[in-house]
Amino acid sequence: MADVAKQFHLEPVYLAYLTSAVQLGFIAGTLFFAMLGIADKFSPVKVFFVCAMIAAFFNLGICLPGTSPAVLLLFRGLTGFLLAGIYPVGMKIASDHYQQGLGKPLGFLVGALVIGTSFPHLLKSIMATLPWKYVIFSTSALAISGGLALLLWVPDGPYRKAGSKLNPTALLRGFRNLQFRSAAFGYFGHMWELYTFWTFVPTILNNYKKHYRTIDFSTPLLSFLIIAAGAVACACSGIIAQYFGARKTATIALLISCTCCLISPFALLNSSAIVLIVFLFTWGMAVITDSPLFSTLVAQNAPQESKGTSLTIVNCIGFAITIVSIQLINWLLSDKNGQYIYMLLAIGPVLGLIALKLDSKSAAPLQYQPTNEFRPPI
Repeated sequence: MADVAKQFHLEPVYLAYLTSAVQLGFIAGTLFFAMLGIADKFSPVKVFFVCAMIAAFFNLGICLPGTSPAVLLLFRGLTGFLLAGIYPVGMKIASDHYQQGLGKPLGFLVGALVIGTSFPHLLKSIMATLPWKYVIFSTSALAISGGLALLLWVPDGPYRKAGSKLNPTALLRGFRNLQFRSAAFGYFGHMWELYTFWTFVPTILNNYKKHYRTIDFSTPLLSFLIIAAGAVACACSGIIAQYFGARKTATIALLISCTCCLISPFALLNSSAIVLIVFLFTWGMAVITDSPLFSTLVAQNAPQESKGTSLTIVNCIGFAITIVSIQLINWLLSDKNGQYIYMLLAIGPVLGLIALKLDSKSAAPLQYQPTNEFRPPI
C-alpha cells in the first residue's frame, strides 16, 4: 500500500482509508448476502466460486491506467464486497460438512485466511525490485485458482439445509439465543483488535527502525511471518478445542491477546529487537487463535435453516467494528504516542471477556466427540 500511495501522491493517512474501504465493502456485501440469504438459498460452493472470480477482476482494477484516488477506493470497496461471498460462505461450507468437531476444520479454514492475509507481504518482500502491480497480479491469480479449486474438488456438504424463501427476520434470529449472543459478542471484541493489529504491524516495525537506526530488518518479510504465525495457532486451537471446549479455549486466547495489548508499551520500543520480534510473534498468534472458535460457537448455536445468514451478519457487524478501531488508531497515532496507542485495542477483548463470563454458567462446553466424518473432497 505504501507503493500505491507513492504512485498516487497520497498522504500516509490514506493507507488506513484503503484498508477501511475493503472493510466497508465487506460490510455492505455481508448485509446484501444476509438479507437475501444467498448462502442458504444457493449452493455455497458456487457462490464462493463466482465471488472469487469477480473479486479477482475488481482487485486488478486498481492497475488500470488513469485510475484516480476515488476510483482506487471504489475498486477496493468492490473487492471487499465480493469477499462477503468468500469468508463467511467458506465457514458455511465447512459447517455443512461437519456436525461434530467443527472447531478443527474451522481452525484450518481461518488459518488459511491468515496466510492469505499475510501473503501479499511475502510477495512484496520477494518482488521488492518489481513494480507493486506484480503483487496485485499475483493475488488475483491466486484468487482465481482458489475459486476453481473449490468448484472442482469440494462438493456441498451432506448436512447442508437450504433456505426456502426470503425471511428478513432470519437476520437477527440467532441473537435470541443466549449462547449465540455470547459467542457473537466475544467475536466482536476480538475483531476490535484483530484487523487493526494486522494493519499496523508494518507501521510498528517501521517506527522501531526509525527509533533505532542501527537496527535493520525486512519489514514486509517480518510482517508476513508475524501475521502468518497465526495460521499455526488457528490450526492448533481447533485441535485443542476438541479436548477442552471451544468456549474455554477461546476465552484463554482472548485473555492472552488482551494482555499483549496492555503490555505493548514495554515491548514496542524495547532496545532489544529480539524482545520486540518475540512479542509481536506472540501477539500475532494470540490475536487470531480465538477466531475459528468463536465462529464454531456461532455456527453451532445458529438456527439450522439460516446458519449461513447468521454467520454472515455476525461477520458484517464484526468488520464494521474493525473500521472504527482502525480509524481511531490512525487518527490518534503520532510520534509521541506510538508506544502506547495500541493499549486501546484492549477495549474489545475486555468487553468480549465480559460477554463470555456472563454466559459461562449457562453455556455447555463443546466436548470432544470422535468422528469419522472426514472425507477427502474428491
